[in-house]
Amino acid sequence: MKWIKKLFIIVWRIWFYILVISPLIILLPFLLITTSKEKWYDGTFFLGKIWATIVLYGMGFFPKVTYKTKLEWRKSYMLTANHTSMIDIMMMIYISKTPFVFIGKRELARLPVFGLIYRRSCILVDRGNAKSRKDAFLQAQRRLKNGVSICIFPEGGVPNDVYKKLDEFKDGAFRLSIEHQIPIVPISFPDSKKRFRYGFDSGSPGVLRAVIHPLIQTEGLELNLKNRKLLKQQTAEAIASELYW
Repeated sequence: MKWIKKLFIIVWRIWFYILVISPLIILLPFLLITTSKEKWYDGTFFLGKIWATIVLYGMGFFPKVTYKTKLEWRKSYMLTANHTSMIDIMMMIYISKTPFVFIGKRELARLPVFGLIYRRSCILVDRGNAKSRKDAFLQAQRRLKNGVSICIFPEGGVPNDVYKKLDEFKDGAFRLSIEHQIPIVPISFPDSKKRFRYGFDSGSPGVLRAVIHPLIQTEGLELNLKNRKLLKQQTAEAIASELYW
């Protein structure tokens, strides 16, 4: 029975990549148009929602979202969440009621088809390169000024220890939040690690919960080390409160 279960998981995970790429190929002509100008980003985000919904339900995942705060359309936020799975990307797009831009790893731009759209719609950063980090920060500032939200997984990657709740948060999300006086939205994904963690030998269909916590306000805060540390602590505590491993 174990080998049958393992075979199912392998086939199911291969199906994931088919689901990720196939809708993008179908939507590619429209995505190339909407990603050609920043002012058309709402169209890109709408198509992204279609893609994320297809992937989630096609994998047998059933999102269950608890909103402890109301997100207003066209208001800028800093969306932050724990990151343990590739499915976190689709979940974030699915649950957000306001258009946002990911700040993500440059390495994902190498993936076929997905990488093309990723390069054109996201802000890419090489975290080991100071110039890349600065360029990403400046791009994020411009998008925020245009009324688009930003999404950053503040851990900067997936923790190597699968039993670790949260890795140490990077500064970028909190610095941007203070500079632009925008609220931080802590989001918990309690089930992503169980349902579809990185690796190729585990996971299962089922409910994927997301908890959108009350806003953490930055209005009136000065940009200094003390306030960045405070925001990191408050955000981490909110996210960790719904993680149970």
